[in-house]
Amino acid sequence: MHVCCTKDPKYKQKKKTTLKFFPRQQADLSITYDVIDSYKGNYKAEVTLENHHPLGRLDHWNLTFEWMRNEFIYDMRGAFTRRKDPSECLYSAAGQYYQDFDFSKVISCQKKPIISDLPPTLKDDDKVGKLPYSCRNGTLLPKNMNPMKAKSVFQMNVFKLPPDLNRTAINPPQNWKIEGFVNPHYKCGQPVRIDPTETPDPSGVEATVTAIATYQVACNITKPKPKTARCCVSFSAYYADSVVPCNTCACGCEDDDTRKCDEDARALPLPAEALLVPFANRTVKARAWAKIKHFDLPRKLPCADNCPVSLNWHLDSDYKTGWTVRVTLFNWVRRPFEDWFLAVRLKKAFIGFENVYSFNGTRLPKVNRTIFMQGLPGLNYLVGLTNGSKPGESPVPGKQQSVISFLKKSTPRIRVAYGDGFPTKVIYNGAECALPRRLPKRSGGSRRTPTGLLPAGVAFLTFVVISYYLPLQI
Repeated sequence: MHVCCTKDPKYKQKKKTTLKFFPRQQADLSITYDVIDSYKGNYKAEVTLENHHPLGRLDHWNLTFEWMRNEFIYDMRGAFTRRKDPSECLYSAAGQYYQDFDFSKVISCQKKPIISDLPPTLKDDDKVGKLPYSCRNGTLLPKNMNPMKAKSVFQMNVFKLPPDLNRTAINPPQNWKIEGFVNPHYKCGQPVRIDPTETPDPSGVEATVTAIATYQVACNITKPKPKTARCCVSFSAYYADSVVPCNTCACGCEDDDTRKCDEDARALPLPAEALLVPFANRTVKARAWAKIKHFDLPRKLPCADNCPVSLNWHLDSDYKTGWTVRVTLFNWVRRPFEDWFLAVRLKKAFIGFENVYSFNGTRLPKVNRTIFMQGLPGLNYLVGLTNGSKPGESPVPGKQQSVISFLKKSTPRIRVAYGDGFPTKVIYNGAECALPRRLPKRSGGSRRTPTGLLPAGVAFLTFVVISYYLPLQI
């Protein structure tokens, strides 16, 4: 006995009747709030942070939001709250309702908890670890650096209060904010209900597990306001004696005594060696340099830039067929930077990019003429500020340096010394750095013409004069 099956030519597939939610939004950083278990008085939520921006990044991230219905976090896996105070629970609405509850084991009853990622040492912990994409010390890298480190996940068990004591009464927290250490500024929207997240069955069978409810928070990178940057850039060149330092108060002046320094004054020109010492030790060098170069010193000197990281862009050479730049990174804080990256936008010089010699460098043509650089394998660690080798010596910043070469074959009309050889945007670990408002100049205020750009007429006259006087001397 056998059966033959043939396709029915009149069959029409019926459309699936599903609940209609908002589509997933495109964002630089997407935060997904998945409800994976739900009970009468509590539910379990899985929060996923995913980086979608090629230059976005977070280090030691701190995430905060606001509970709107008196919820509290009972326990967590893959993350922790910065403050744990059982007394907050006892005197809150939760303590009045759950009178027989042991709040000593509760993670947080704060209305606005601050949540951070766990360190790698707790990755295999049975209680708080053993969760994929967690316990990475709050590091979230771009996908072009490491796709496996572009996502961070944690879970939390959330308890509810009346009148929300049923399985379908789920209200995600509002007013989400996230920030990192020397990272971009993110602005987040409110959570939006989207189609439930689908994941493979953890048991390994060919099945799909759907979340009970899914909400998305879209966060986008914003341009920092003046004096709120987290890194800064100084300019120097082979034809200039002075360095154009970072802008005054580039990263803010909240901790400076503005009665002793001017937060709006233009930064003073400096000798090159002054970049190697902290700002507090540059005053003597700045005064001596101003005396040598006959610069006018204001009565109230400019305040510091106060940036934890600075970069020096030095135009090193300019010749007929190409030119070079020397880039130096300075770390002015004790905390080191692991897996750092640097992105530089060059409008006219981008096409002529040839090579980076001590870093890994590549073009990012889809990111508006940007060159992406990171440390070589084993050398992607920017050490922190250390004490001097002798008592009384200035602290020594962590440093990394490389030379970048460019060719003029594809950019024959480039004017390197007149601005084309300097970046229009610099990003360190996702944070946009403050750029100087002026370019290096030679002493006296006039630019020196690079050797490779000498007019042909000047070279010809020099040859004629030498040819005329040389026989007379012989």
